[in-house]
Amino acid sequence: MIRLDSIAKQNGRQLVFVDASAALQRGEKIGLVGPNGAGKTTLFRLITGQEAPDEGQVLVDRGVSIGFFSQDVGEMSGRSAVAEVMDGAGPVSEVAAELRELEAALADPDRGHEMDALIERFGEVQARFEELGGYALDGRAREVLAGLGFDQAMMEADVGALSGGWKMRVALARILLMRPDVMLLDEPSNHLDLESLIWLENFLTGYDGALLMTSHDREFMNRVVRKIIEIDGGQLTSYAGDYGFYEQQRALAERQQQAQFERQQAMLAKEIAFIERFKARASHAAQVQSRVKKLDKIERVAPPKRRQTLTFDFPPAPRSGDDVANLRRVRKRYGRRVIYDGLDLLVRRRERACVLGVNGAGKSTLLKLVTGATEPDEGSVAIGASVKLGYFAQHAMELLDGTRTVFQSLEDAHPRAGQGPLRALAGCFGFSGDEIEKPCRVLSGGEKARLVMARMLFDPPNFLVLDEPTNHLDMATKEMLVAALAQYEGTMLFVSHDRHFLAALSNRVLEVTPEGLHSYEGGYTEYVARTGQEAPGLRS
Repeated sequence: MIRLDSIAKQNGRQLVFVDASAALQRGEKIGLVGPNGAGKTTLFRLITGQEAPDEGQVLVDRGVSIGFFSQDVGEMSGRSAVAEVMDGAGPVSEVAAELRELEAALADPDRGHEMDALIERFGEVQARFEELGGYALDGRAREVLAGLGFDQAMMEADVGALSGGWKMRVALARILLMRPDVMLLDEPSNHLDLESLIWLENFLTGYDGALLMTSHDREFMNRVVRKIIEIDGGQLTSYAGDYGFYEQQRALAERQQQAQFERQQAMLAKEIAFIERFKARASHAAQVQSRVKKLDKIERVAPPKRRQTLTFDFPPAPRSGDDVANLRRVRKRYGRRVIYDGLDLLVRRRERACVLGVNGAGKSTLLKLVTGATEPDEGSVAIGASVKLGYFAQHAMELLDGTRTVFQSLEDAHPRAGQGPLRALAGCFGFSGDEIEKPCRVLSGGEKARLVMARMLFDPPNFLVLDEPTNHLDMATKEMLVAALAQYEGTMLFVSHDRHFLAALSNRVLEVTPEGLHSYEGGYTEYVARTGQEAPGLRS
C-alpha cells in the first residue's frame, strides 16, 4: 500500500534519512520507534505528502485513503464534539452540515415565505443523508466519543470550550470514525485515561486497515502492533513481532555485532603486531606485504551504536514515621457535586499506593487533599511525623520560569549543590551537552516533565505524591524512572494510566468509586487478577 524506496531527507544540518526503505502492507499494524529527534514525525509528513524526500520516492497505491492524527490538532470551535467528529467522515459530513442549516432555517420565523422550498430541499437532503448512512454515523460518532471518555453533555457542548487534551481526543475520534485504509497515529495514547486507553487498544486490534503508530506506552504498543520499524542513524530497520520481541532482537543483534567487532579487532591487532615486528626484515618482506594487502581488503565490522542509557540512583531519604498520611471523615465537593463524603484513609510508611478510578472520579482530588493543595470541606488531613513531601502535579510544569535555563532551574531548586552533581543530575534526566542551556520556555512537554522530576528527586522526599508522572515521557525515561523508583525506600501515592508503571511499582490499590474508596492489598497485577478487569470503568 505504501512504500518508501531509498529515501534521503535532510533538515538543516541533520541527516534524517539516508537511503532508507520500508513498506506498509494491507492490514499490517506497525509500531514506529526511535530516539527523540530520529525522524518519526518527518516520516509521517513524508507519507502524507506534507514534505518531499530529497532523494528516493514515497509510493502510495492509487485510491488508498490515509487518516493522520498528530499532536498538533489546530483550532476547534463553533461546533459540538459530535459535529466536529462527523465532519471528518467524508461526503456524509457535508450533507449533515446542510441538514443542520436547513433545520435552523425551518425554525426561523423570518424565513416563513421560503417554507415550501425549504421543506422540499430538506426532504431531498434527508434522503441523501439516510442513503449515506448518516443516522448510523451519528450513533457511531457518539460510540467512539464515549469510548474516549466523553459523556453526553460534553458531546453536545461547543468543542472550543474543551481543554487541549480533550481536543486531542476529538481529533483522534475523527480519524477513528473515518476508518481510512491507512491510519497514521502519532502518540494516540497521550492524554488518555486508562479506560479510554484500553478501549482504543481494543478498537485498533479490531481495525482491519493498515496502521503505523508511535507510542511511549509499552503495554499499549505490545498489544496492538505485530511489527516494528526502527528509525536510527538515518536507516529504517524492520522487526517482525511486538515491542518486547523487538527489544530482545535488537539486544541480540547488538551482542552479536559486538562479538564480531571484538573478534575482528583481536585478529587485526595480531596481524598488525606481526607487520610491525617483521616489516624491517628482508626475510619476511613477502609475508609482510601479503598481510598488508589482506588487511586492506578486509571489510571492517563497526561496533554497535551505543544508545544513551539513563540511570538515576536515589540518595537515601530520611525515615518518616509509620503513619504517613491520615484522612478522617473527609468531605469534599465542587459546586453541587460531592467527590468524597466521610472518606477515611491511612497511608503507611513504604506503601506504594496507586489510585484508580474512572475519569472524574476524584483521583487527582485525593492527591490534592493529601498534599494540602486543596482543603477538605469537612474532616481532617494529617501528615505524619518527619514526613518530607514531594508532589508532582501536571500544573507544576507551567510554574517553571521560562526565562531560566535548564541548569539555572536546577540551581534555583538546589542552590547549595555543586555544578558537578547538578550536571550529572541533568544528564540522568536526558539533558546532556548544550541542552542544559535551553531556556525553559522552549522545552517540550516531555522535557518540562523531566526537569520538574529532576528538581524534585535530587534531594528526595520520603513521601512521593505523583499525578500522572509518565505523561509526555519517552520509553527510555520511563524505564529509568521505573528502575529508580523500584529502589526508592520511601512512601508513594500515585495516579498513572501506564500499566507497566502501575504493575512495576504498586503494592496497594486504592479504587475510587461512587460508593466510596475501596482498598486492595497487593499491587496492580494482583488487582487485575482479583477483579478480572484492568480498570474500574471496564467492569461489566
